[in-house]
Amino acid sequence: MAENSKLTNKRVVSGMRPTGKLHLGNYVGALANWVKLQETHECFFFIADWHALTTDYADPSKIGVNTVDVALDWLAAGLDPERCTMFVQSHVPQHAELHLLFSMITPLGWLERVPTYKEQQQNLATKDLSTYGFLGYPVLQSADILIYKAGFVPVGEDQVAHVELTREIARRFNHLYPGKRGAILPEPQPLLTPTPKLPGTDGRKMSKSYDNYILLSDPEPVIRQKLKTMVTDPARVRRTDPGNPDLCPVGDLHKIFSDKQTLEKVYAGCRSAGIGCIECKGWAADNLIKTIAPMQERRRKYEENPKLALQIIEAGDAKARASAESTMKEVREAMGLSQNLELPQRATGKTGE
Repeated sequence: MAENSKLTNKRVVSGMRPTGKLHLGNYVGALANWVKLQETHECFFFIADWHALTTDYADPSKIGVNTVDVALDWLAAGLDPERCTMFVQSHVPQHAELHLLFSMITPLGWLERVPTYKEQQQNLATKDLSTYGFLGYPVLQSADILIYKAGFVPVGEDQVAHVELTREIARRFNHLYPGKRGAILPEPQPLLTPTPKLPGTDGRKMSKSYDNYILLSDPEPVIRQKLKTMVTDPARVRRTDPGNPDLCPVGDLHKIFSDKQTLEKVYAGCRSAGIGCIECKGWAADNLIKTIAPMQERRRKYEENPKLALQIIEAGDAKARASAESTMKEVREAMGLSQNLELPQRATGKTGE
């Protein structure tokens, strides 16, 4: 391989679609883990604007603004351009080139068996997802990962199948096109991300589609108001009824954001009906606000100087393009697509030489 093998094994690649300002679910489910990984691995994190088109191709009007908002929230959460590479997927055209080449060798059956294919078609029934792009988005995802020769991909358990498909594509490519110095594409390993249960204000999984979310950038009064409406343990019909924090969405928030002392007060007070739900929600809001206040302060810095954020992304784009092009040179050569064409040797017609 052209790149140092130790570096490759420590390399992490992951992306996030530009859905606009990020909420607590995005932070707990992925972003907080990325911030830790940048301290121990060489990380490439990209804003997946092409992936956004696989489901929202009919209305791409918000992709640009949403991309900037995601970048601001990444920087606010603690991603550091000195410790990781942040870039925009469509700014690295080599992703599309590798996706095209992978699409030539990926069997149709591999894509049709991806668990999320039919699941998302059912969940997004109002959209026409009978497109080549939607069926093939796991191939683009594989290109996103393999073009950086990633050693690890941080995912939740529901995404392990996508990493396995990426491994299969790498295996098939290496079998069909062995490189001069051995296999070109390493098979990445899934890096399972611990995902604490984070409910939205209605008790379901926090999601913008459910309108039950709390944004990382929500001001304090908005956060407190949203938490006031949050559902609690259904057993607590009256103030005097005891409850169980393990069955309460607000209790789940405390487990993630509150300290040990607060948790002890929550368990003792809820189970004995010594505290009411309003008081408990107030404590949750206090600890949540304490956690995200530094993020909001960092976000304001970039909002006041947006050029700084754009410069960080532009620098990340350039670094990602250089790395991606290094891989593509090997891929093109192995597939007989070298840009340096050689003319066929002609017979001289002379004999006896």
